[in-house]
Amino acid sequence: MRNLLCLGAVLAVLAGCAAPQQPNADAETLARVAYRHPGPPALTLYTMINNRTGRGGHTSLMINASERVIFDPAGSFYASVVPERDDVIHGITPAVEKAYRGAHARSTYHVVVQRIEVTPQQAQKAYQLAISNGRVPGAFCAQATIGILQQVPGFESLDRTFYPEKLAEQFGQLPGVVTERYYENDSGDLQAGLAKSDAALSAASE
Repeated sequence: MRNLLCLGAVLAVLAGCAAPQQPNADAETLARVAYRHPGPPALTLYTMINNRTGRGGHTSLMINASERVIFDPAGSFYASVVPERDDVIHGITPAVEKAYRGAHARSTYHVVVQRIEVTPQQAQKAYQLAISNGRVPGAFCAQATIGILQQVPGFESLDRTFYPEKLAEQFGQLPGVVTERYYENDSGDLQAGLAKSDAALSAASE
């Protein structure tokens, strides 16, 4: 009974880590928008932190490999010009990455951005695992992200946790990780942030 109560408390805290599933884009659409950032192969962990409580509300992972994608397990991000398949967002240009951060950063939350450069082999391994992972149930964003990272050589030491902020603490202790915090002070309503980002990306694509 205690375990069930603890799990229920975790799920309540992570209620924001659950969103309606977006329709899967077809292969032709994904190929058309595929983008690889010219920088070195890297993994970037995003953690959305409640400004009042300090607790994490969501975890996601940007992977710069043969293409740059964001593994956004049970995530809320949506933009009409940014395709998604099985919780993986494709076409992560600098404008889309900025929109992704901006949609989550608001008066109630900020985004912890933790980046580590990796080998091409490590990046491609993470990419392949994300692509083949499939959709993630709500509130399992940190678990799913750790599950991928643990299979990448060099990241096996990460421990499983339901809490995004605990994953961020562990990730930040890895050698070579660079951490920054991204703030915005607009509406505390996530849907308003998503609509704003969607409008900006749609206008830029016209």
